[in-house]
Amino acid sequence: MSPDTLTPSPLTAVTTAFGVDIGGSGIKGAPVDLATGQFAAERVRIPTPQPATPAAVAQTVKELLDTFEVPATMPVGVTFPAVVHHGVARSAANVDDTWIGTNIEDVLGQALGRGIHAVNDADAAGYAEVRYGAAAGTRGVVLVVTLGTGIGTTLIADGRLVPNFELGHLEIDGVDAESRAAESAREREDLSWEDWALRLQRYFGVLEDLLWPDLIVVGGGVSKHAEKFLPLLHLRAPIVPARLLNAAGIVGAAALAARAAQKAWTA
Repeated sequence: MSPDTLTPSPLTAVTTAFGVDIGGSGIKGAPVDLATGQFAAERVRIPTPQPATPAAVAQTVKELLDTFEVPATMPVGVTFPAVVHHGVARSAANVDDTWIGTNIEDVLGQALGRGIHAVNDADAAGYAEVRYGAAAGTRGVVLVVTLGTGIGTTLIADGRLVPNFELGHLEIDGVDAESRAAESAREREDLSWEDWALRLQRYFGVLEDLLWPDLIVVGGGVSKHAEKFLPLLHLRAPIVPARLLNAAGIVGAAALAARAAQKAWTA
């Protein structure tokens, strides 16, 4: 995915797009109202096939779209848990290693018989938060961090998305940051909120010194408990919980797909 402005397109031809969020345990999707960022129909979830090979995942995504009878003219965006470089998976987190080097857009597009737009899952969630959620209307540098099994990061600078900003794997104090600061580490080590906050303070402090963000948005399922740990952090930038929660990936994928389609139509 190329860097992309977050300013809404003046074109109004596309009002709804379909978003698919591919995860290690579930593949979720729904149509999205692009004016509001809300689902236009109830989300459907199908378990991720095991092993999650390209062919198996493609068939599951097809099953998901068939459930909604998605029109051929509706843009479709898909999140993927990997570095996605011009549609190609360059890593594979929580899916089969055979995805590495695979063109996601080609594999899914052939199975679906239509064009699709693939994007890193954290990028999709971050885009959604800037366009519709906790960072809507914020100028300057926005850092969106999702805390879950791993740590996903998205950077938006002056309204432009920087793709594949993989700072969850930043080495801090000699270790991969997400191995100590992800939500999975808190659960695995049975950390108190206070003890986990100390690790988050160290992580976010390093990010602040590198990026000087104007706003930090924290997503992932644990953001529902933001009041238990965000007040324990002492940073220069405001740090707030995400608003879209588990909807962010689907919403961001749909919005990015619509924008890509509009650019293609006007090129």
